[in-house]
Amino acid sequence: MLQTSLPRFTVPVKPQAWAVSNIAAWDWVSLPALPPLILADGSGPAIQQTTTRICHDGETFYARFDCEDDDSWGTFHRRDDPIYDEEVVELFIAAGEETPTDYYEFEISPNGVLFDAKVHNPGGGRAGMIVDTSWDADGIRWRAERTGRGSWSALMVLPWRAIAPTNQRPAVWRANFYRIERPRLGKSQQPVEFSCWSPTLTDPADFHKPARFGILTLA
Repeated sequence: MLQTSLPRFTVPVKPQAWAVSNIAAWDWVSLPALPPLILADGSGPAIQQTTTRICHDGETFYARFDCEDDDSWGTFHRRDDPIYDEEVVELFIAAGEETPTDYYEFEISPNGVLFDAKVHNPGGGRAGMIVDTSWDADGIRWRAERTGRGSWSALMVLPWRAIAPTNQRPAVWRANFYRIERPRLGKSQQPVEFSCWSPTLTDPADFHKPARFGILTLA
């Protein structure tokens, strides 16, 4: 059954005892996880799943992705390389509850490469969309690691100042979390999985559907 309603999630506050200087050591599993990612067309859950956990404090939004992956790979090594053509986790986010025409795109590859961009999307689709890759998020930190056979993880530390429109941080945001699980080059007989927190209901998959962004409320 297709999921057509927009998902909602309350973003918990980061425990005060968690040191920002050692985010990788946080007890992430103590945080509630977002539901399992769904294929972009809404037909069912992804086979190679992604567990997404998020939290925030007065200065920062934090996200961790834990990815099941039979074969994590990548060939790109520079910031803003087209890592979306390989394997990535992604966050699209915008302030406010209305469908955004302007939002921010963040991607991390298994190699620890970051792609960040500012997107202007007045039509809610590809036509007329402008992606500004010259924009860099102020103060963002990130990392990725292969955490064992068949898995990898990514961490993102995103200061609110990089994406909030004013000094008054909004309490509600529109966002979507994505994963592209792509077979290694030369193994094209295996299908590509495009999965989402809020399925974009597109086939072929298209993540740039801001009307399908879910709703995050800061606790």
